Amino acid sequence: MSHAQHLVSLYGLPTHQFPYADAPPDDVPAPDGVAWRIDFDGADWTVAFARFCATVDTTRVRALIVGCWEDPFGTGPTDVIGALVAARDRFPALRAVFLGDMDSEECEISWINQTDVAPLLAAFPQFEEFGVRGGNELRFSTVSHGALRKLVIETGGLPAEVVRGVGASDLPALEHLDLWLGTPEYGGDSEAADLEPILSGGRLPSLRHLALRNSEMQDAVAAAVASAPVVARLEVLDLSMGVLTDEGAAALLRGQPLTHLKKLDLHHHYLTKSLQDRLRQTLAGVELDLDRDDAWEDTNDDGRVWRYVAVSE
Repeated sequence: MSHAQHLVSLYGLPTHQFPYADAPPDDVPAPDGVAWRIDFDGADWTVAFARFCATVDTTRVRALIVGCWEDPFGTGPTDVIGALVAARDRFPALRAVFLGDMDSEECEISWINQTDVAPLLAAFPQFEEFGVRGGNELRFSTVSHGALRKLVIETGGLPAEVVRGVGASDLPALEHLDLWLGTPEYGGDSEAADLEPILSGGRLPSLRHLALRNSEMQDAVAAAVASAPVVARLEVLDLSMGVLTDEGAAALLRGQPLTHLKKLDLHHHYLTKSLQDRLRQTLAGVELDLDRDDAWEDTNDDGRVWRYVAVSE
């Protein structure tokens, strides 16, 4: 399955598409009132970005969404990151960037080429939110960032190197971490053990919302979470979009109490009704999302059952 939607907001601001060069005149919103989405428009993305910088008062811009660059199938956003870093002094108010906001018609999520995104965080110490879509060639070198409050990495397959890079980074202000772990078929080669630095919470003292989702190994993730020190300080735990079965949910119920949570999100799951009932009874005061959503499974002629994550290709 594919992720097929553009962002509708970022940093609490509605998305506004920066017009293409040949588009008719548009009413220009206040620079700080929207999250500006910039696509390449027949030339390199950096050309559209230069036109944006010449058109909009960049000193007031608070959120930028990088859409499709010229050839996301073949090249990563090295030039995009270079252009943003070179222009950093022109964006003193910039607090949020999302890199790779493409729908399936532009480029399937697991075909989006990425690169090391840590230099972008290093160049903007004022960032409070950062997101990236696409795991192909994605890297996340270890960083120290004192302002980042929200980090989202959306993939159909998240490399273990990236998981370890996030876990080794010092992010003392991070409140919201959302990792789409994906499947081995699309590069998701991490194991539950790779999550230990995140689950220990040592470098994430402010974490309140943890999402480890869209994973084929969701049962193993749930078992690791069940005894993880970081869980005691969470308000929201999200293990949705993956192949969660009764085995993983039972491990959660056998682990540390989860009654302190405001929300437990398990949507897109493969749980039996009896296990769902146990969750509802045990966590009666917790908001539970047990929507089966579009979870589906196949059974081969030999009786083998195949289950699928929500977002893969």
